[in-house]
Amino acid sequence: MFFTCEKSILQEAINVVQKASSSKTTYPILEGILINVKEDKVYFTATDLDIGIETYINANVIKKGSIVLNSKLFGEFIRMLPNDVVSIELVDNNYVKITCQKSEFTLIGNNPDEFPKLPTINENSLYEISQDLLRTMIKQTIFAIATDETRPILTGVLFEVKENNLSFVALDGYRLSLKKVELEDAGNISAVIPGKTLNEISKIIEPSEEKVKITFTPNHILFNLGNTKVISRLLDGEFVNYRQIIPQEYKTKLKAKKSELLDSIERASLLAREGKTNLLKFNIEDEKLIVTSDSQFGKVHEEVSVEVEGNGLKIAFNAKYFLEVLRIIDSEDIYLEFTTNVSPCVVKKADGDDYIYLVLPVRLIES
Repeated sequence: MFFTCEKSILQEAINVVQKASSSKTTYPILEGILINVKEDKVYFTATDLDIGIETYINANVIKKGSIVLNSKLFGEFIRMLPNDVVSIELVDNNYVKITCQKSEFTLIGNNPDEFPKLPTINENSLYEISQDLLRTMIKQTIFAIATDETRPILTGVLFEVKENNLSFVALDGYRLSLKKVELEDAGNISAVIPGKTLNEISKIIEPSEEKVKITFTPNHILFNLGNTKVISRLLDGEFVNYRQIIPQEYKTKLKAKKSELLDSIERASLLAREGKTNLLKFNIEDEKLIVTSDSQFGKVHEEVSVEVEGNGLKIAFNAKYFLEVLRIIDSEDIYLEFTTNVSPCVVKKADGDDYIYLVLPVRLIES
């Protein structure tokens, strides 16, 4: 095995696949990157057995071959090299010599035959969306997945295609986030993708109109980004019937400027997070929303001008759950819909129906 290429190209490929290499494992080969040198391309692969990433670069190939190198050491050394052509050569006894200008580094590799093979997936059944749209869908849902493992299915995002609508749905028992987009001639499917997988995908994809091709098997999902493929296990189990959770009616509805509401809640949350409950109180009256919070350090009172339809209401929320949605929703005007002070609040865009967020209130004890 012997090839040369530009350091920047090599480093980018390593950065991509490193996202799948395992740092905590009893199986040392999983801490490595498989390098497979073919005719005019070099393939890099890493996996932790739940997620696998493969990418390739064009290179000057002098001799074909393969080896597994420790991901952390290999990546760090390449990162520290000068910006020039890097030469990587497999010499005797699995030793790999890496040279660039006056730097030389020898790393002991592992037998590539011991590296686990990624699942083979037939890419006949495809869903295609732009990288930019996929990134938006991940960003607007992934923050609402569960972080504890008591209900593993909720640590993922539901990928659901129904009647040519693709929906991403995440919920953790306290809030729900739903983003949907139309697809043409798309077959129905329902699968739950691990949050970790989508988090890594979002770091790889670009804000571009280039298409991502998505393929499913009963147990795996494949994202094809051209030079890079990401394969992940799907989560087992039945996802929550989220449609039953979303209220269809409301008694109070208000329209607010997102930026004004966000600024007020951010200021109020400075004190709220000092308290044990991170509590924000909303008081809807006349044409204003009063946001208050308090802790042992003091009190905050904020007033936001809003358009109100329906009854006045006093209700309380965890500040974190409101801040997170206001930071990602892509509309300047938003609707907040309420039924009672113990029922979920629904947050929607005023200029479209492609995004819905639902958050449960905190029950207040009346004094």
